[in-house]
Amino acid sequence: SALLGIPLGCLSAIRPNSLADRVTGIFSVGTIAVPSFLVSIWAILIFSIALGWFPVLGAGDEDDISDRLYHLVLPAFAVGLGWVGYLARMVRATMLEVMGENYIRSVRAFGVSPKTVVFRYALKVAILPTITLIGVGFGGLLSGTVFAEIIFSRPGVGKIIYDMVLARNFPVVQGAVLVTIAMYVFVTLIADLLVAWFDPRVRESL
Repeated sequence: SALLGIPLGCLSAIRPNSLADRVTGIFSVGTIAVPSFLVSIWAILIFSIALGWFPVLGAGDEDDISDRLYHLVLPAFAVGLGWVGYLARMVRATMLEVMGENYIRSVRAFGVSPKTVVFRYALKVAILPTITLIGVGFGGLLSGTVFAEIIFSRPGVGKIIYDMVLARNFPVVQGAVLVTIAMYVFVTLIADLLVAWFDPRVRESL
């Protein structure tokens, strides 16, 4: 999500109200509006059944890492596509705000190239709320993995929770939920540490 959403947001901010900005905006809204389970079904119908590019179900050969990654492409695409739109809109909004700051105007007045202004000065500041959004949004990704693991028949924490709820095995459900909570807290902590690393003001307040 970040690998696609951040560049799209930068493109929209660099050329506001352009054709690329409008197309990116429509794409972002579309990815946000479509739920992950529907994306999973469409991905199977298009890329697996119609085109035959990817396998439909399963996790691949346990002894072959490349095969496991190959089986992971569609589930990762289905879960992460929705967050591309969120990240793109966040980066666009923060980049436009930063590009209007006085220090950016000063940097431009010194004749610094537009590419350097965007990627060295503006993006470094605009990326901070995006990192926070990634950490907070990890919980949404975890909920999306439940549908993806069920639809793609992949083993995982989400599939375990679903199967154990149907089997009324609540101790296992509680354990899986605790693991999920621990993962969410860990990722949120990493996001906060990254923000502190990028922003000296946050480091000084700690």
